[in-house]
Amino acid sequence: MQVTLLNHTPLNICSHAIRTCWQSFERGDNGGEKDIELIDRVGNKNKHASTLEHLYYNFYIQGISRALLQELARHRIASLSVKSTRYTLKELKNEAEFKDGDFLNASRYIVLTNNELIDNASVKALENLRKILSTTTTSIDIVKYCLPECYKTELTWSVNARSLQNFISLRSKKAALWEIRDLAHAVFEALPNEHKFIFNDCLQD
Repeated sequence: MQVTLLNHTPLNICSHAIRTCWQSFERGDNGGEKDIELIDRVGNKNKHASTLEHLYYNFYIQGISRALLQELARHRIASLSVKSTRYTLKELKNEAEFKDGDFLNASRYIVLTNNELIDNASVKALENLRKILSTTTTSIDIVKYCLPECYKTELTWSVNARSLQNFISLRSKKAALWEIRDLAHAVFEALPNEHKFIFNDCLQD
């Protein structure tokens, strides 16, 4: 899994939004200590979290499973642009046979769990998919119905700070799927250091 922060909104946009309510612009310091204290007090401590919606983050997320993608889609206040299987599944067509225990090679296409029984079943599913792609003229739109949940994908994910707080709070818990917990921590680590104060209290472990 790899998470890259592509872009983010400067903090002074959020503090400006907060100061709009009281017309207190003259007290600002363009995203400095005064504005950071204001954002923390109003957005975090006083829970006027709608003000945090002015902060946006754009991430490029690579190497996650389609199982994780399904869970990520449940966080609705976000935008997802996902790698298309219709146009990219042919990447597998000319690969050599995937055999039991061939985890290193298979990991280029699937997410492994370190459970040998499960991972060998995933490798078999990957081989079935490869075989179908290489021996049939069936359209990829039909072939993709046999994609295993472990098949890797990637996406550009754009989310505001309020929704990201919710995501990190829920998905960093021990009860969350291990892979999405890893994603929650990786997203937090990818944030600009000066923004992390907004999310520190959201981390559950």
